[in-house]
Amino acid sequence: MVAALIGGAPRVTALELAQALPLVFALLRSETEALAAAGLTQAAQSATARATVLAAALDQARGQVGAHAAALQGALAESARLNAELRTLNETLEMRVAEEVAERAKAEDALRQAQKLEAIGQLTGGVAHDFNNLLTVIMGGLETISRQLETLPDLPALARVRRSRDMAFQASQRAATLTARLLAFSRRQALDPKPIDANRLTTGLADILQRTLGEQVRLETVATPGLWMTLADPAELESALVNLAVNARDAMLDGGRLTIETSNVYLDEAYVAAVPEPVPVGQYVMIAVTDTGCGMAPETLAQVFEPFFTTKPAGKGTGLGLSQVYGFVRQSGGYVRVYSEVGEGTTVKIYLPRLLADRPEAAAEPGPAEAVDGGHETILVVEDHEDLRAYSTAVLRDLGYHVLEAQNGRAALEALQMSRHVDLLFTDVVLPDGMDGRRLADEARKQRPGLKVLYTTGYTRNAIVHNGRLDPGVQLVSKPFTYQGLASKVRRILDDAV
Repeated sequence: MVAALIGGAPRVTALELAQALPLVFALLRSETEALAAAGLTQAAQSATARATVLAAALDQARGQVGAHAAALQGALAESARLNAELRTLNETLEMRVAEEVAERAKAEDALRQAQKLEAIGQLTGGVAHDFNNLLTVIMGGLETISRQLETLPDLPALARVRRSRDMAFQASQRAATLTARLLAFSRRQALDPKPIDANRLTTGLADILQRTLGEQVRLETVATPGLWMTLADPAELESALVNLAVNARDAMLDGGRLTIETSNVYLDEAYVAAVPEPVPVGQYVMIAVTDTGCGMAPETLAQVFEPFFTTKPAGKGTGLGLSQVYGFVRQSGGYVRVYSEVGEGTTVKIYLPRLLADRPEAAAEPGPAEAVDGGHETILVVEDHEDLRAYSTAVLRDLGYHVLEAQNGRAALEALQMSRHVDLLFTDVVLPDGMDGRRLADEARKQRPGLKVLYTTGYTRNAIVHNGRLDPGVQLVSKPFTYQGLASKVRRILDDAV
């Protein structure tokens, strides 16, 4: 057939060729179809491979889209949270700014109060020592005059002298009281704290307070059973209660009721956070003094503890009563707060820290004045103020003691070396030439172990007082002291076997 198609001598006839053509066509068709099927198979395999790769790529893209969608969802959530916080911040910004301003004002008020206390403390401390020295000499001289007057016949002229003496002595006592109150406010007095049962103290003070209040004011005391013990100076606490009672009486011109109540309280974090001064959280003994008087306006209440501030007419008050109470309570580690409304009365609450120890005996109530007894022991008096030294030595010599004297610490140590026997060192705390009374006592006891020491001062410094309290074992007679006060104190120390 090929030879017939392309020429040449055919060996097949045209009939044979015509008969073979269908077969030839069928064969060609079969081969063509086989080739086409092979091409389709190859194309299908290629398409399948490409589809597999595409599916894998699609799965990877779907995973990446999911991850991006999750990240986007997280970012949207964080954005929503930040937007919410921003809205809250914007809504509360004014309130927070106001709170910050209030906190800053509170801190500034506390700082101003502390600076005021420090300034007053420096002022009072600077004058109290010399002022109390002078008062001791003045009051001592008046006492000496009194003792001499008692030996003279009763003449009309002496009556005028006695009246003048009494007026001068009263003025001296008032001056000493003013100085003591300033020192109390500035927290520079020497406290002698003892365990106190506030129930017992207020009950024992009731008679004195009732006489002070007069018949128009009715006094009530409310004692709490199981009251905790506290640690404070009994004399200063009594003075504080008397001050509060006098103020209450003056606020009840037409009479009324004064109530003194005790209780156990716990000052928590919420309470101490609301007060302008630092107050430790804990347990306190509370003494509340409540009157039914005229009360105070808020502007008056804000100044109630400031020294020399008073609502009384000129000449009717010093303005130091409440400041003394404030200073004593704060120096004792406590807190005092005043609640008052015009026409409703006033309540002053004193909080003194609970004594966390086994229940000791409460401080003994003061007994009657001791008789003035002298002796024959040897006393070394150390005082740089010449007039005061002369007065102190004269008192002790009048009492029969043998007295040595020195004007400073070094002279006192020399006197100790030269003297065979000295029973008592009576020294001022504040001395010149770099040796105070405490250092002198320490050096003296190196020479004379067991030497008894009595300190005196008009302004307590850290030599014998720490944290507002006398050091353990320290004996002190504060200036201005009296003839009887010095005599009884010296005798007690000399008779003490410890």
